[in-house]
Amino acid sequence: MTPQTVPDAVFHTRVRNPELEGDNPFEWKDVTSNEIFAGRRVVLFALPGAYTPACSESHLPGYERLHDDFWAQEVDEVICLSVNDAFVMYQWAKALGIQKVRMLPDGNGEFTRKMGMLVDRSATGMGMRSWRYSMLVEDRQIVQLFAEPGFGDNPPGVPVKVSGAETMLDYLRAAK
Repeated sequence: MTPQTVPDAVFHTRVRNPELEGDNPFEWKDVTSNEIFAGRRVVLFALPGAYTPACSESHLPGYERLHDDFWAQEVDEVICLSVNDAFVMYQWAKALGIQKVRMLPDGNGEFTRKMGMLVDRSATGMGMRSWRYSMLVEDRQIVQLFAEPGFGDNPPGVPVKVSGAETMLDYLRAAK
């Protein structure tokens, strides 16, 4: 079986510009899938939304806590993706003290839709969101994907069972 390639998408991010002064020294920067994944070994985990319980209490903090262990497994970057905008992702990371995991906003859901992971969460007022999953990507090729069971629209909740940091780290260690 040939590994699946991550889809082409544009992520609308905000980056700090040291030349800008004031309370908001950030500017827009579009980043492509190719810039993120080409020639690199990346662990990306996706979750339903910033500030939501499981995402804030275990999913994101787990990857932050084990970040150095991922580096020890020759991972170039650990990325958190959510169908939220850049402003929300920045404030969420700031609120949780996230400093090592890269926060990647998929505000339009383009990447998530092309991954086949976009689900309707309108029953809880969340609109279209990402399903919870994690994946190892090597030079744009999806080597391993751990998706939470029960994929579908309007689930009662999506706990972290197989997409957490420990599962991915165990996989990387066993694959060596």
